[in-house]
Amino acid sequence: MAALMLAIRIEEKTFPGHDAQPLTVFRSLSLDIADGEVCVLTGASGVGKSTLLSIVSGLDREFRGSVSGRPSPIGMLFQTPRLLPWLTALRNVEIAVPGRATDASRWLAAVGLTGHEQDYPQRLSGGMARRVALARALAVEPALLLLDEPFASLDETTAQAMRALLHSGFARRRPTTLMVTHDLANASSLGDRVIVLEGSPARIVRDVAISRGGEPGSGRSSMAGPAR
Repeated sequence: MAALMLAIRIEEKTFPGHDAQPLTVFRSLSLDIADGEVCVLTGASGVGKSTLLSIVSGLDREFRGSVSGRPSPIGMLFQTPRLLPWLTALRNVEIAVPGRATDASRWLAAVGLTGHEQDYPQRLSGGMARRVALARALAVEPALLLLDEPFASLDETTAQAMRALLHSGFARRRPTTLMVTHDLANASSLGDRVIVLEGSPARIVRDVAISRGGEPGSGRSSMAGPAR
């Protein structure tokens, strides 16, 4: 049996102009991600990384092309946490897993927020809010995990703990993962592949397999091999 594959084919994605000319973000972009693969997406700010995640998630349907083989359920961490301000941290996670407050509480504990279950978003720091959003994305036990800068706003100690949490999840469940980051250390420690976007419209300029020396997360990973 052939391995399942997330197949992304974007003929064109253009944002309409107002005072400015329309902006074409992608044209003739093609990307395949194997089942269980962790694919890291990097490139300059504004190149279209977050737009690509929105297209893959199905939230953005205003493009010409197709996304096939999309597994479900989908867990998504947006560039901003997008917590509902009238719900506690616990309830913000539980909305992803209705009626499973115990699971929601367990995931808050996993991201280091035990004792903050009843805090509202306005009482949380930026890093804490991001961890609530990460807990929400992981609580659904996703088959497809989309992460937009998951370690932004986190101090290095906390970021290291969140990387370890993701490593554990990748090893246990192997969700197909597309992660945006500007940090190549994160890319090489977490990813199976690094995709580099460049230009306008954006194109894939490098598609590199990760070659690891040592255990995952050892910090001894390196990007090796030719672009695919």
